Amino acid sequence: MDKKLSQIDFKDFEKRKRAAFVNSLSGFKSANLIGTISEKGQSNLSIVSSVFHLGADPALLGFIIRPDISPRHTLDNIRQTGFCTLNHVNEKIWKKAHQTSARYPEEVSEFDACQLSEIYVDDFKAPFVAESNLRLALKFIREVSIKENGTHMLIMEIEHAYLDQQFISESGFVDIEGLGSVAVSGLDSYHKTSRLGRLSYAKTDRSPSVLSEK
Repeated sequence: MDKKLSQIDFKDFEKRKRAAFVNSLSGFKSANLIGTISEKGQSNLSIVSSVFHLGADPALLGFIIRPDISPRHTLDNIRQTGFCTLNHVNEKIWKKAHQTSARYPEEVSEFDACQLSEIYVDDFKAPFVAESNLRLALKFIREVSIKENGTHMLIMEIEHAYLDQQFISESGFVDIEGLGSVAVSGLDSYHKTSRLGRLSYAKTDRSPSVLSEK
């Protein structure tokens, strides 16, 4: 039987249990690695599950960085340089990607510590993950401080996208499942996906139909 849990109930949870519970409530999220480099040339890599689409023209996305009451190397590097990369986590690297969430000191690159390959493409100022099958070059646009909990929303513009062309349909749909991208739920649960189908554009005078296009 369903049980009602009010905010009073889960506020009383032990801190880690409360974090795991609330993080699970939003459902499946994308798993991405954010690659940055400092002005001094120190690379950094961190897993982020808060990426969201903001618009197609211009091509914008956003993601959330936790409060910087403790060192946030990703946030600091983006503030310094104005650039980062976003790299989809896939089935082959999900364990290594998760390990980037460990609190390594600033002088340690998560690329090295987690055995992921750091590459630079087309003179872009931030490092990509070679093992990722979908990589984006992002330019910093704006930071929005969220006063309610001290987090930071970063608005980024997509400058370049790198992926195998066979996974882009004629309509522009990207088959991220075919690319092997994985999803995450909660703080530490990783999932492969299984597509139910693609549906036609919703109209008020008809039910949607399943598209045959892969």
